[in-house]
Amino acid sequence: MTMGTLALAAKITHVPSMYLSEFPGPNFGCRDAAIAGHKEIDRRCRALGVDTIVVFDVHWQVNSEYHINCGPKFEGVYTSNELPHFIKNLPYAYPGNPALGHMIADTANEMGVKSRAHSDTTLELQYGTLVPMRYMNSDQHYKVVCVSGWCDWHDLDESGRFGLAVRKAIEEKYDGTVAVFASGSLSHHFADNGRAPEFMHKLYDPFLEQVDHRVVELWKQGDWKTFIGMLPMYADKCWGEGDMHDTAMLLGMLGWTDYKAPAEIVTPYFGSSGTGQINAIFPVTKLESDPN
Repeated sequence: MTMGTLALAAKITHVPSMYLSEFPGPNFGCRDAAIAGHKEIDRRCRALGVDTIVVFDVHWQVNSEYHINCGPKFEGVYTSNELPHFIKNLPYAYPGNPALGHMIADTANEMGVKSRAHSDTTLELQYGTLVPMRYMNSDQHYKVVCVSGWCDWHDLDESGRFGLAVRKAIEEKYDGTVAVFASGSLSHHFADNGRAPEFMHKLYDPFLEQVDHRVVELWKQGDWKTFIGMLPMYADKCWGEGDMHDTAMLLGMLGWTDYKAPAEIVTPYFGSSGTGQINAIFPVTKLESDPN
């Protein structure tokens, strides 16, 4: 029987100022800590023998069902339509993993979570995937699979079940080693138009910052039951990026309310353009029970 391995799971930042910070100017070097966090996660993935990275990307919006971009290869030059002055002309080239993408969709559908894998497609990658891959995968070491994480009309509990399907696909159908990243922020209220520079390294509001700090404490304590209980309200009141479906998917993959492992903070919490950001590894532990 094929037995794949889920080797590493993490919640990661993808702020476009990481790319901007590479270039001479007032923001040069300002995201060194975030970039170093990505490189540390990459180092660990390589040490664990990871062959494919699956990204739950909150910059890929879908309105119905769950979708997986598993084209055979991704290549191009990317400019963000949201922040074209932050990310422009970013070249990229990564191999894909169509087989794993279809395994994930098939497993989710078997569990009653309607999903579709797209391998014969012109779908492109979004910057929630492209930014971290720039710092982890410039040598095309990993295959890449992207999952839509901006799910406007979906239920967080169902996204948790989709995450479980990802794990089951990896462990029961795939012959290889996989890392999975939820690529998105904590609170996510951007600076109001015209005020962006003053919020470059700050949160939009002290309330958002205080809630984020409490959330990080819950993560460090491994109190996922409390966090999952507050997740719908947190996503709503703190403008969670993509309604925080990426985080729900990640936690569903790790055991949902049965998950107890404390998170390891790789890049400490920081403010960026009004939003709350972090790089944190969520240790992979044995599933205590199968919620399916």
